[in-house]
Amino acid sequence: MLTTTLAGLISITAAAIFSYAVLSRMVDRLVSLSVGIMLSTSLLHALPEAFESGADTRSLFICLLGGLLAFFLLEKAAILRHSHHHEGDGHHHEHGHDAHEAGKAGWMILVGNGMHNLTDGILIAAAFLANPHLGIVTAFAIIAHEIPQEIGDFIVLLNAGFSKTRAYLYNLISSLMGVVGGVTGYLMLEKAGSLIPYVMVLASSGFIYIAVSDLMPQMQRRTTLRESIPQVILIAAGIGLVLLVTH
Repeated sequence: MLTTTLAGLISITAAAIFSYAVLSRMVDRLVSLSVGIMLSTSLLHALPEAFESGADTRSLFICLLGGLLAFFLLEKAAILRHSHHHEGDGHHHEHGHDAHEAGKAGWMILVGNGMHNLTDGILIAAAFLANPHLGIVTAFAIIAHEIPQEIGDFIVLLNAGFSKTRAYLYNLISSLMGVVGGVTGYLMLEKAGSLIPYVMVLASSGFIYIAVSDLMPQMQRRTTLRESIPQVILIAAGIGLVLLVTH
């Protein structure tokens, strides 16, 4: 429990310091970096691990499809609820302004991140049960690969209108899922271990959905070559950052 708590706290704090000190003034432009980080984390790291785990391939694809549709429905419900409660509140905004300001991707990234932290906690528990030294090494490895992902998450939250304090606190709460995963893994490792590939696929479906449905459409609104070239470079930088850390 101590290790999973520290792993989440260290990775989130390190990412927050870097994001707030260096990136917060460039959030709009660095959405592209976040897209590269999230897509490469999902497609080049988490999903290959899930499919190489020996779990049934068809079941994993069903899980991926279900995750994408679930995030679509959750986003739809949130937009409808927010629009119902806040549109026509007397403020002279264009239609849809309030729903946009809610930052529809913000809470979705927290859900996906929570599931990802759950799998990390299970992995740390499994490593500790095999060998305490291996558990500590595994925790450090998870911290290393979490930092670039958390940077991407902070960019999304800031872009969605979260304050720096809210973004940090919400991410910290999401990291507690790592503790839940650690306890679950310790108490029922055999069953929990078999669930890891499916939870990883669900977390990946969230990152893919957010990148493709929310962030990339924002990027497409910048149509000039002068704006597009930095986007491509930052996407490539995000992919390179994840590849560097995971290898």
